[in-house]
Amino acid sequence: MLRYVGETSATVWVQTRDRATVRVRAFDREWSQPTFTVHGYHYALVVLDGLEPGAVGDYEVHIDGERVWPEPVADQGYPGLPPSRIRTLRHTEPTRMAFGSCRTSVPHDADGNRTNGVDALRSFAYHLSRPDRTDAEWPHLVCFLGDQVYADDTSDEMQEFIASRRDIDEPPGEELKDYVEYAHLYRLAWSDPLNRWLLSTLPSAMIFDDHDIRDDWNTSADWQREMNATPWWHGRIVGGLASYWVYQHAGNLSPEELAEDEIWQRISAHVSSGDDRELDLTDVLDTFAERVDRHPDTYRWSYSRDLGESRLVVVDSRAARVLEPSRRSILDDYEMEWLEGQLTGDIDHLFIGTSLPFLIAPGIHDLEAINEAWSSGAWGKPWGKVGEKVRRMVDLEHWAAFQKGFAHVLDLVVAVAEGKRGRRPGTITFLSGDVHNSYVCELDPAQLAPGSSRVLQLVCSPIRNPLSRVVRAMHALAARWMARPMRLVAGASSKVPDPAYRWSVTEGPWFDNNIAILEVRGEGLAVEWQKGEVVGELYDEPHAREVAHFAVQ
Repeated sequence: MLRYVGETSATVWVQTRDRATVRVRAFDREWSQPTFTVHGYHYALVVLDGLEPGAVGDYEVHIDGERVWPEPVADQGYPGLPPSRIRTLRHTEPTRMAFGSCRTSVPHDADGNRTNGVDALRSFAYHLSRPDRTDAEWPHLVCFLGDQVYADDTSDEMQEFIASRRDIDEPPGEELKDYVEYAHLYRLAWSDPLNRWLLSTLPSAMIFDDHDIRDDWNTSADWQREMNATPWWHGRIVGGLASYWVYQHAGNLSPEELAEDEIWQRISAHVSSGDDRELDLTDVLDTFAERVDRHPDTYRWSYSRDLGESRLVVVDSRAARVLEPSRRSILDDYEMEWLEGQLTGDIDHLFIGTSLPFLIAPGIHDLEAINEAWSSGAWGKPWGKVGEKVRRMVDLEHWAAFQKGFAHVLDLVVAVAEGKRGRRPGTITFLSGDVHNSYVCELDPAQLAPGSSRVLQLVCSPIRNPLSRVVRAMHALAARWMARPMRLVAGASSKVPDPAYRWSVTEGPWFDNNIAILEVRGEGLAVEWQKGEVVGELYDEPHAREVAHFAVQ
């Protein structure tokens, strides 16, 4: 997988069958890295440095002297895929970025498409693999905004693997239990030939959401206590966070950020020592995962990337929550301080990636704010227990359900938009997923100072995990009819804070499996949502079709 790509460096992530030395050849040079092992699996993250801005070149991966990527055409499982390429960024080039969330790992046949729809990522891969595609159509990266894997809703293939190693009738049943099962789930998610090729040639940035660990992860203090009381949760959270560092997080980081990462420092020190044994990080990562779950302020999963004249800030909205009812916040003080430092001007566009939508339909926002006060005992402890049940039943756990953190970030964003934290960007855009529908929100420009940045919320969800038609209809109706009654209830109570600014849903919602492609155009931007379609039984030729389009001038 091609992960980080900047102007002068890139990283290539590899999982191997055995201990090995991994070499990447590109631009008439070679870089190498020995594998490390975790629970018997072998990995390397190869850092390519000293590259030229705007360079484009094919690359190869060699393991112990043998070229293993690209595979021979006969072994690809899919004919005619182009070579994998590295395209370094050029500072003056306008950003083009794909994004989306929520993708299940089921087969891409008739049965899989009937239950889960056509994989929009796979159709995007097929679209880009065609010989008539130009470099101008290629995004600079794809940003996966949560639920890359579903640890709590497993496919038949995953359940077969689970049953081969433990009694599936014992807790946690068909859900994942440990690191080994996560490793198999990632393999199922990323090994389809078309998607594997795409991930080898399109840089990616990632952040977890709840299903990467479990539904409603860190929704409330009560939820957390209940999970910690189960006999299987410790193995799940340790396996989930340890595998997340290996499979997702390490590749998010630039070489400079890797140099400061505590796990990567262990790898670097081992390589520098000259020890020819393979580094075993099993105990290190398990201990690390246990610690950062209990003490989130000891590690940061959030990160940022410079994209030419734009900036992408990716925020962890799951692991760093403050759950005590009296001071709930979606970000703890340590995380909020970091985010304050990232939300500045003096850039052309500011993108904020957060798995949970920051702005949702106003009626749903008010409902979540009411429920937070309700669940925290604002109208008495007995009613608080009812509020907690409602919170989990209808997933009232977005930014709006953490009013303290929401209000603080909203104030920061408005300050950037009004030019109070540096030269104002053309747009400030939240990129999100999670909710299994896609839409556009905008903060009311009339409430901001003249000439302020446009403040937008773009949501793309799911990539592959559609809601049933009944749930779609209920969601669309609720988003419309709840606005007025929820505003009346919230406005009438001193226990529910009123948002300092107004916003509205300007486009959507739509419920297709889709992936969004965003392109900067001067001070504005354009976004297209694409879905996949299969004609007849041509399952390996899923075509991309536009679902929606939105532009800001």
